[in-house]
Amino acid sequence: MRKGQFTVTFPTAPTIVSTGVTGGPFEGKGNLSHSFDKVYDDFYVGQASFEKAQKKLLESAFNIALEKGNIVKEDIQFVISGDLLNQITSSSFASAAVDAPYLGVFGACSTSMEGLGLAALIVDGGHADCVLTGTVSHNGAMEKQFRYPTEYGSQKPPTAQWTVTGAGAAILKANETGPKVTAATFGRVVDMGLTDPFNMGGAMAPAAVDTILRHLEDTGRTPADYDVIITGDLGKLGHSLSLEMLRDRGLDIPDDAFQDCGVLMYRENQGVQSGGSGCACSAVGMYGHFLQQMKEGHIKRMLCVATGALLSPLSYQQNESIPCIAHAVVIEQEGGTV
Repeated sequence: MRKGQFTVTFPTAPTIVSTGVTGGPFEGKGNLSHSFDKVYDDFYVGQASFEKAQKKLLESAFNIALEKGNIVKEDIQFVISGDLLNQITSSSFASAAVDAPYLGVFGACSTSMEGLGLAALIVDGGHADCVLTGTVSHNGAMEKQFRYPTEYGSQKPPTAQWTVTGAGAAILKANETGPKVTAATFGRVVDMGLTDPFNMGGAMAPAAVDTILRHLEDTGRTPADYDVIITGDLGKLGHSLSLEMLRDRGLDIPDDAFQDCGVLMYRENQGVQSGGSGCACSAVGMYGHFLQQMKEGHIKRMLCVATGALLSPLSYQQNESIPCIAHAVVIEQEGGTV
């Protein structure tokens, strides 16, 4: 059901019946180590390349979600997935093993909530009873594609973020018990003209703010209607900038009610400059840490806002600006409604 210009509500409230979250060795030492179903102690994940390791992380997340939900591959009616690798090849290869209709999507680091929102659209519309969605990133694969190879050891500025090595997957079903997806606000492209790939938080913050404001306008809600508003991977700079921009719009948001997965991901002594980023950052934080908080009763309703920088290596090399986007999904405890 459409609500305003950017938001869709889901009367049937599709259920997140299971999730799978995997991570690398560096992430396993961070603040959200408890969020992972499986942590690999090998940066290569037993594979011959970083790209193959990225595929393996997503395959593992898919399989964990299936196992935890007591669901077989034959039950999956759609797979929705994407990543940052050229032509989302990690998602395509990993999804081939599920052997179900596949929708490859690209929202950069916003892919987790883009996929979840689209999965809810399909289930709520009666077009499927069981949909698998997920995303993945790998520090070694992504840093060399968008910035400099990790092995190069280049110096990074304080605004830079650390690409999360990990994957997150979720399975949505109709008419089940568990956390409900009740609405999604699909964002528009916001381009403020920034060109620095080492300042993704600053580039993406306006898109996060734009989507949050449009969500509140469409739904008639205020920040107080949510226990927490979570952004995906703005990092320290982008998170503080977003909070300042929202307060400038007159929104009263307490510090503890506005959190960012990129800020939470790592410990201070891990040397990640402004925090975490990458497709897996929001997926790990939201499918792992925050969903667990909801299941334990600490959160009743949350607005999950994943942000993405829609640049490519080619556009960066041609000195183009960085267009950004943010997609938001409302997740509520059993019995919640829009």
